[in-house]
Amino acid sequence: VAIVLAGCGGEADDEGLASQPAPDQSSFPSANGRTLEQVLNEASAEGPVISPAGQVFHEGDNRYAFGVFDVGGDQITDADVALYVAKGAKGKAKGPYPARVESLESEPEFESETTADDPDSARTIYVADVPLDADGEWRIGALVRSGDTLQASLAPSAVVGEFSDIPGVGDKAPRVHTPTVDDVGGNLAKIDTRQPPDTMHEEDLADVLGHDPVVLVFATPALCKSRVCGPTADVAEQVKSEFGDEASFIHQEIYNGNQIEMGLRPQVRAYNLPTEPWVFVIDENGRITESIEGAASPEALEKAVQEVTG
Repeated sequence: VAIVLAGCGGEADDEGLASQPAPDQSSFPSANGRTLEQVLNEASAEGPVISPAGQVFHEGDNRYAFGVFDVGGDQITDADVALYVAKGAKGKAKGPYPARVESLESEPEFESETTADDPDSARTIYVADVPLDADGEWRIGALVRSGDTLQASLAPSAVVGEFSDIPGVGDKAPRVHTPTVDDVGGNLAKIDTRQPPDTMHEEDLADVLGHDPVVLVFATPALCKSRVCGPTADVAEQVKSEFGDEASFIHQEIYNGNQIEMGLRPQVRAYNLPTEPWVFVIDENGRITESIEGAASPEALEKAVQEVTG
């Protein structure tokens, strides 16, 4: 499983990190038909590391999630950042697209030992809504505002259409069997690396798909290379406490036998997922209404679930 976001360690605030809205678009220079290089040249200093949290992009509006790190690898959790994009090496830049900060912290009763004991577990993620209107490579740049100073950073390119076989919004969700607590005789350690195991193993996706709204979480909290699987499962547990009577919540692990060397589980292959974690919100007709690669805040997942539960 290829992962883009790496090493989210750093100076997370033990008292909690709040989400914050995107900065005003007018606080960043307009692309104004210039090249990406010309836009970034407005900065007076080199900026922090921009590390995307996913690698699957489609034609149209994209939820572009990323981490921001200083040169020492510590996560920066409260920067004002705007993204700019350009089609290929010669395309004109578009933007700015300011990024909001989403806290990945769940309420204390839903935070697992897996997350709490992992110093590298991600605590926040930046999210910008970015339109990418054609297949192919898109160059990504960022301006980071620090007081009156602008800093410039380049991010890895986004390739639109590279993973076209992943089910997306509007598609029918693939019907696969997902293992339940009954299937493993109550030994949840066989199908859940989270400590303690979560409560999202009561129902088989094949039984509820097309009958009930579903929140399907692909994540491996103990083996996650992106460091956001633990928080993702915790967030889903929290949202389940609110919507568990209205939707089925299912957590699917990534690796056979919970061992990386044994390869991907068949459910992961059926959804053609090249990264982890993923969350699919599915309506009662079995159609996907939201797909999230990487992590999302409790508020973001709550909003997506509300749309299918009414």
